[in-house]
Order: sequence, then C-alpha cells, then structure tokens
Amino acid sequence: MQVLQVVSASLEASWQLLLDSSAYVLFGILVGGLLKVFLSPSYVARHLGEGKITSVVKAALLGIPIPLCSCGVLPAAASLKKQGANNGATTAFLISTPESGVDSISISYALLDPILTVARPLSAFVTALVAGISENLIHAPGNEAPMSADLSCQIDKCCTGEDCSPEEHARHHTLKEKLGAGVDFAVRDLWADLAGWFLVGILLAGLITSLVPDDMITRYLGGGLASMGFMLLLGVPLYICATASTPIAAALIMKGVSPGAALVFLLVGPATNMASLSVLLGIVGRRATVLYLVSIAVVSVGCGMALDIFYTASGISARSAMGQASEVLPFWLRLAAVVVLAAISIGPLTQSARRLAGRIGGFFNHREDQHCECTTGRCADDKIK
Repeated sequence: MQVLQVVSASLEASWQLLLDSSAYVLFGILVGGLLKVFLSPSYVARHLGEGKITSVVKAALLGIPIPLCSCGVLPAAASLKKQGANNGATTAFLISTPESGVDSISISYALLDPILTVARPLSAFVTALVAGISENLIHAPGNEAPMSADLSCQIDKCCTGEDCSPEEHARHHTLKEKLGAGVDFAVRDLWADLAGWFLVGILLAGLITSLVPDDMITRYLGGGLASMGFMLLLGVPLYICATASTPIAAALIMKGVSPGAALVFLLVGPATNMASLSVLLGIVGRRATVLYLVSIAVVSVGCGMALDIFYTASGISARSAMGQASEVLPFWLRLAAVVVLAAISIGPLTQSARRLAGRIGGFFNHREDQHCECTTGRCADDKIK
C-alpha cells in the first residue's frame, strides 16, 4: 500500500511539472528549429576563425540559444573546427551550447524563478569565455585551415549553391516553406533527441519530490562549498541534457537545495559526461579538454557561490518564486500543450524503446552464444560426431 502511495505521489508531482513546462518546451524547440533554417553555417564559421577574444565572444554568444545536448553539440563543433574556427572559439561553443538553449531557457522560466532563469545562460556565457580565451592565450591560434563555406540550401538541399548566386538562391523558397522546414526539423529531429531524456527528467523530479525528505536535503545540500562539490561530482559523469536537468533542479530546490548548488548541477550536468569527453579529445586535443573541464568546474562553483550570496543579501527565497511563470498561462492552454507534446513524443519514445529492447536482446543473445553447446561434456567427441 505504501509503495502505491509513493508511486501515486511521484506521478502526481511529475504531472504537475509536465503541465507547467510543456508550453515553454514547445516554444523552445520551435525557436530551435527556426534557428537551423535561418542561421547559415558558412556565415557562422566566418566569424569564429579570427581573433583570440572576439572569436570566443561570438562563439559563446552563438551557443547560448542553440538547443543541443553535450553529445549533439560534438558534430556541430567538429564542423565549425573544420571550417576554420580556432580552438578557443570551438571550446567556447562546446560549453555554452549544451549548458543553455532556447528550450532550457523557456523551461527554466516555467519551473524556476526569474533570477535563476537569467543566471543560467549568463553563467554559461562566462564559463565559455573563460575557457575559450584561456585556450587562445595559452596556445595562440595560428593560421587555421581555409574555411570551406557551406552554400547548400538549408531547407531541403535543393542545390549546392555553387551554380547559382546568393540572390537567386535566396528566392528558392518562400517564407512559408522556410517556416515549415523549421517546424519539421524541430519536431522530427530536435525533439527526437530530447524527448526520452525529458521524460526521464520529469519522472526523476517526481521521485525526488515524493521520496527525499526535506530535512536531509537542507542539512547536507543547503549551501556552501561542500554542497557545490557534491553537485560537481554528481554532474560530471552524468549524461543529461539541459532541458531534462531543469525539472530535477526544480525538485531539488523545492526540497531545500541552495540555488547556487542547483546552478552547479544545471551547468555541469549538460556540459560533461564520460561518453562525450573521449570524442572531445579528438576535436580540440588533450590540453584544451583539460582546460574545458577545469574551467567548467571552477567557474560553475564560483557562479554558484555568487548566486547564493546574492539570494542571501537580497533576502529572496528561491522556493517562494518557483514556477510562478507557469501560472500566467490558462489551464486549458497548458493542457493543450501537454497533448501536443505527447503527440510528437510518441514516435521518438517508441523508437527509443525499440532500440533499448534490441540492445537488451542482443546482450542476452551474446551471452547464450558464449555458452558451450556440447552435449556430452567433451567438445572434441561432439564435433567428430
């Protein structure tokens, strides 16, 4: 009976988080899809190859609105690197992109308070600046390989862009077609990468809300350097995207975690994981990877401490302002957003379930293949027969 009560309380908390966040998630992924269509890769790369500092600032600013996770950002960063972006700019892009994004900013506004909503992308920008500028100062960028501009159509690859002028190419598609392509990318590609992790984050947040005692969280993670260090150790090896980490952070704050410690988790969790670090070594090298990790650790803890000091000095309670933005929207609109989000999640979640089932089946089949199939216990005799 107690188990059923816990499950019921967890699902109820998860449902409330889903209801409060769905409209903002939809807004975030739609903007992300439009960025893909209207933002030219060649234009982007042209601004990231020159200057020790200006290229880093541009790369950090560019990464803030783009909704990519720590693994999804790797091929994008590799492409920028090949097109001529220096190591500092690439490092800055690798940090600011997974730590922020229009989708995570939208859901932060829905589930967190306004101060944390602003502090999150601002801290991501500062972290990216520190890491990128440090890399370019320690190892000054030399003459990078010439950039190969990507002139192909970003809508449907209808042409390479080499046989027609930019003016003619710009008339290939109407605004309606561009908007349609952006929405299609948001639903089919962008949300397909995020749907599973978002569901995990919502369910984990519900479990934290129903299972974890308030006094235990307040006692050990209520603030200070120790709580920041714990969140740092928790976040570095964990694979979780910025959108999925937000409801978890909201649940932790409601349980008594300090806003600064939650900010450390929000910054470190999406930007680092063991799977992506090995690929990162191949893109920017060992020195830049070490600098990447050190910068994220030091700056995120520093920003967390500064945020806690700000809350204390101003007398503001993060818990009292949590989730107030979602109250602006009427219930019917929030419910409609849940229905739409659920509808576009069916395909990605089904594919994720099939992949998981295939991996589990492959694991057991591999174990069975390793067993000896001899019937008498003497393989030599069985093979002769």
